[in-house]
Amino acid sequence: MAVLGILAALGLFLGAANAATLGVVYTEGGMVEGKNNVVGLFRYMDVFKAIPFAAQPGRFQKPVPHPGWTGVLKATDFAKRCLQLDLLQTGTRGSEDCLYLNIWVPQGRSVSTGLPVMIFFYGGAFLWGGSQGANFLDNYLYSGEEIADRGNVIVVTANYRVGTLGFLSSGDSELPGNYGLWDQHAAIAWVNRNIKAFGGDPDNVTIFGESAGGASVSFQMLSPHNKGLIHRAISQSGVALCPWAVNRNPRAYAEQVAQRVGCPTDQTMFSCLKMTDAVELTLAGTISLDGSPANPIVKNLALSPVIDGDFLPDDPSTLFSNAADIDYLAGINDMDGHIFTGVDVPSVNQPLHSTPVEDVKELLTSLTSEKGREAAAAAFDQYTANWGSNPAKDDIKKTVVDIETDYIFLVPTQTALYLHAKHANTARTYSYLFTEPSRMPVYPSWVGADHADDLQYVFGKPFATPLGYFPRHRKVSKYMIAYWTNFAKTGDPNTGESDVPVAWPRFTEEGHQFVDINHSMGKDSVKQKLRTRFVYFWTSTFASFPNVN
Repeated sequence: MAVLGILAALGLFLGAANAATLGVVYTEGGMVEGKNNVVGLFRYMDVFKAIPFAAQPGRFQKPVPHPGWTGVLKATDFAKRCLQLDLLQTGTRGSEDCLYLNIWVPQGRSVSTGLPVMIFFYGGAFLWGGSQGANFLDNYLYSGEEIADRGNVIVVTANYRVGTLGFLSSGDSELPGNYGLWDQHAAIAWVNRNIKAFGGDPDNVTIFGESAGGASVSFQMLSPHNKGLIHRAISQSGVALCPWAVNRNPRAYAEQVAQRVGCPTDQTMFSCLKMTDAVELTLAGTISLDGSPANPIVKNLALSPVIDGDFLPDDPSTLFSNAADIDYLAGINDMDGHIFTGVDVPSVNQPLHSTPVEDVKELLTSLTSEKGREAAAAAFDQYTANWGSNPAKDDIKKTVVDIETDYIFLVPTQTALYLHAKHANTARTYSYLFTEPSRMPVYPSWVGADHADDLQYVFGKPFATPLGYFPRHRKVSKYMIAYWTNFAKTGDPNTGESDVPVAWPRFTEEGHQFVDINHSMGKDSVKQKLRTRFVYFWTSTFASFPNVN
């Protein structure tokens, strides 16, 4: 046994000694050098962390090119995230100098060339997040290693400004907003200009993201500023049409922030805000997380993108012709709204407590407030149609989760898919529903896939940390990485280097087909018309959603 161990170690040493690696890479800013890791037999990973893609941004200004550096930049440690609130909203973390990206490049026996590129944008309600994601013992959620290795693609993750510094807007040219979206655009443009030196194909760039990152992907597709820079896109649980994704009255919140930091709200507001301490500004950008049926959290997400007449020249629903040649794959988790209902209607997670029917009515009244009481009554009739005279306790709770999932995620995502398919020229459209049940032990047994549950599988955590998962979770992860990376390569999730469990049909205006993604996929996983009755109800009843009839 000892001899076998020595031989195995010798094999690894010889492999590492002959490792295919990029070494020092020349970029527009200067030379960079990352680390080369052994990830398998004759498989290696070049990892570059914290490469600047823009200079430290000016306050409330678009990003500008980085001035460059001399010598070789050691790109081996993640940069700080952009200055933001901590999760309790009582302090801050991060830095204003934060426009950096990370790159994972898979290598075989020889150095890779012409690889498809996948750029990831994180979620966090446009308030939180970083390009490396949450970290536990150096295990970073957004490590691109498993996707890059298993799918043979280059993975890039990038920082962008969030919170007050990323999205505060006065609704006019003084403080136009969308700085975080401009940061993302700068990262996409940098990748297009530089990725060839890392072995990537600038003519095959896919952007993907989750939650606010999924909505960001949608905004980047729709903006005329990205013409020719993006070839495919994946939105997970978030699109530009989500009710939380656009602030249509940004001035009111900007004035609130100004008052919190002691600035006037007249014509001198902008110059005062610009001179205010960055930490103070960030701390002033808090939102209320005390949800209730009468005041759901989704109504309080005020720091988000705006229609600025520049990055977003018009309402997102009118810009889909800009994505006519960008292949699009989008979907949601079947209980994406659960995390929000747990705050708005806490009884859904309390097994011994019933959820009062009055809470259901009150929640619907607040979500339909711009349409009045009749709309709320119509919504209540829709959602309780199969309750019967004596609905079970869990049925009422599931209904509450369905309401928030539909309103916050499902309906806008389906609407975006309809509009993409309708305006497509060469582009293909694909729809999914992720249904692998939540792994949270404190949740009721009926809870399906909660918000952000998909991320661990897309980033291959069941392989990276096998002791934390069962074999079925590795199946889900394998399927998702295969579909995602095939799509990045070819624009078709079925076609590429990775085998998939079932053929995923395109979403068309007629068929509305989608795949149900979980660990037991087969021919029954292809379905159609995802909650069509509710999609039509919301889009035909409420002005906040474009009509898809």
